[in-house]
Amino acid sequence: MTLAGKPDANLPGGAWESDRDYCPTLTPAGARMLEKLRSHPAAPRYRNRSGNKLQAGEVAALHAYEREVMDAAIRWSAAAPPSWLPAFLRDVYAGVPYYRACGSPPAHLADVAPVSRAELAHDIAAFVPDDADLARMINFQTTGTTGHPLMIASHPLVAGRYLAFHKRALRRFGVTLRHGAGQVGVMLLGHQRRCFTYVSVTPTMHESGLAKINLHTDDWRDPDDRARYLDAMAPELVAGDPISFAELLTLPMAHRPAALLSVSMMLLPGMRARLEQRFGCPVLDIYSLNEVGPVAVYDERAGGHVLLQHRLYVEILDADGRPVPEGARGEITVTGGFNFCLPLVRYRTGDYASLAHGPDGPVLVGLAGRSPLRYRTLKGEWINNIDITHALKPLAIALFGVHQHGDGAVVLRLVPNAMPLAGRARALLAPFFGAISVETLLAEDKIIQYTSDLQEAVA
Repeated sequence: MTLAGKPDANLPGGAWESDRDYCPTLTPAGARMLEKLRSHPAAPRYRNRSGNKLQAGEVAALHAYEREVMDAAIRWSAAAPPSWLPAFLRDVYAGVPYYRACGSPPAHLADVAPVSRAELAHDIAAFVPDDADLARMINFQTTGTTGHPLMIASHPLVAGRYLAFHKRALRRFGVTLRHGAGQVGVMLLGHQRRCFTYVSVTPTMHESGLAKINLHTDDWRDPDDRARYLDAMAPELVAGDPISFAELLTLPMAHRPAALLSVSMMLLPGMRARLEQRFGCPVLDIYSLNEVGPVAVYDERAGGHVLLQHRLYVEILDADGRPVPEGARGEITVTGGFNFCLPLVRYRTGDYASLAHGPDGPVLVGLAGRSPLRYRTLKGEWINNIDITHALKPLAIALFGVHQHGDGAVVLRLVPNAMPLAGRARALLAPFFGAISVETLLAEDKIIQYTSDLQEAVA
C-alpha cells in the first residue's frame, strides 16, 4: 500500500490518520516515535504502511509467550521425540483439510508422507486449520528466490512471536535488548531497487521504534543521508541479509548497535568477521524461513546452528523421504512450529545439514542454505537477485532459474509450460542485461535458482 494520509488532531501527537489501523494500541509516546522516524531531515522515502496489528490482550499474551520461549529446554532426539508431538498430529489430522483428507492420524510420524514448498504453493488454503480466524489473518507472498513463489498464512500474534526467538538467540551471545519508549529498537535493512519500507512500534518493548528501510540510493534524497539517519535513530538492533550488510559496510555510520542479525540468506564466515570488526558487536547468523520463522542460530562453540523453537521437531531425510543415519547429511524437514495458521508436518525445507545432539540440544551441522547472489548489469552495476524476482513477478512462473556466465551473458531457464512467457520475460530482464538466452529447465521441485560464474557475485 502506498504511503498516504495526514496528521489528525484527534489522534495522539504525530500520528497519521491510519496509524491506529496498523498499531491499535498506539499511545502518545508511540505516536511521537512514529513521527521521529518519519520526520527526521535525513529520513528515507517510506513507501508503504504496516504495523503490529496487535490488540491489548495479544500484547499480554506475547509477554507470557516470551517467558515460555526463554525458559524452554530443547532436549528431544530421534529415539525420544518431544512429548507434544502425538497431540499435535491428532489436532492437525482433525482440523487441517489437507491432512484430514489423508484419513486417521498415523501411529508414527515416519508414516506421514513429507510435503514440500510445491504442495503449499499449489493450494495453501488446504494447509490452514478450519478454526483459523480469517478476519485477523495476514497473508503475504514470499519472493520465491529459491523455489516456488508462495503465499504464507499468518497472524499478528505469529509475527509478534518472532521477537521471542530472536531474544533467545541473542541471549546465547550475552545480549539483552533494553530499548523502550522513546528509543528505536530495531532497524530492518534491505538493498533492492524495490523494497517494502515502513515505520512501526513494538508494544512488547514499550513502543520502541521499528523501521524497515532500503539502503538503495533511489529511496533517499541524498545518499549520505543513509548514515546520518542510522546514526540519528541509533537502533539497538540492526537486521538484514548479507547483501544489505555489504552495503552497510560502505557507509560511514558511527553508531554501534548491540548486535546485528543476519536473516533470510546464508552468512559466510568472512562477511561475519568483517561486520564484527567494523561494528564491534556480535553478528548472529539466523537460519530462518518464511514458512517456519527463526529455526536456529549459528554458534561456533556448539558446532553449528542451535535450534531455537521448543515446539519444532526436525528430521534429516534422504531423497526418498527416509530418515538418514545419525550424523549423515540430508534435507532439513520440520514438524510443528509457532505459526498456528500454518501447522507443518514433515515439511521439506530444501536446505541441507546433518543433525547432532549435545549439551546445547539439537544442532544443525554444516547447514547449506540459501546463498545471496549479485548479478552484473550491462552498465557494470550490481543488482540483488531479489531484483530479478521482482522484475519477473508479473509473470505466472512458478519455477525458474537464472545463470550468469563468466562473460556476463545471462540465461533464463524456464519449465516447459512457462516457455510461452519467454518473450515477456526477456523484455522484463532487458533493462538489466539486454538480450538474454532462454533454456528449458527440467526440474520438478526446488532448485538452486540463482547461480553465477562470476567470482564477485557472492556478497
